[in-house]
Amino acid sequence: MKVILLQDVKSVGKKGDLINASEGYAKNFLLPRKLAVEATKSNLNDYELKQKSEEKRKKEELDHARTIAEALKEQVVTIKVKTGGNGKLFGSVTNKEVADAIVEQTKQDIDKKKVSIGDPIKMLGERTATIKIHPKVTAEVTVKIVEA
Repeated sequence: MKVILLQDVKSVGKKGDLINASEGYAKNFLLPRKLAVEATKSNLNDYELKQKSEEKRKKEELDHARTIAEALKEQVVTIKVKTGGNGKLFGSVTNKEVADAIVEQTKQDIDKKKVSIGDPIKMLGERTATIKIHPKVTAEVTVKIVEA
């Protein structure tokens, strides 16, 4: 019996998969617990429409991420900080401060969790920050730390 899974079922399949389950398993386990629906013509049609809309949404997300990456490409973000002697900072510059500076200076909405600078910045100078905009798209921004 062909069924479309409505939820992930361990060792059977993931949500949205079209599987061929034994009649007893489908009628006694999957269907009563609302883990799956029978693959009738109308359900298959709905399934295909959902698949197409999901693909379209993912493609639009990827295109949007690429647009943001192009806007951030070769950007230089300047952060002014207080320093002591020898160009050392009081404290350090973290991912959050870099993300806030990127949002402020480039007007792109970037989450602090998506910004990676490695170790916190403790000296004046330039560093490269990697921004993971989408699982398939990353951008690099130069962060320039200057004395206030």
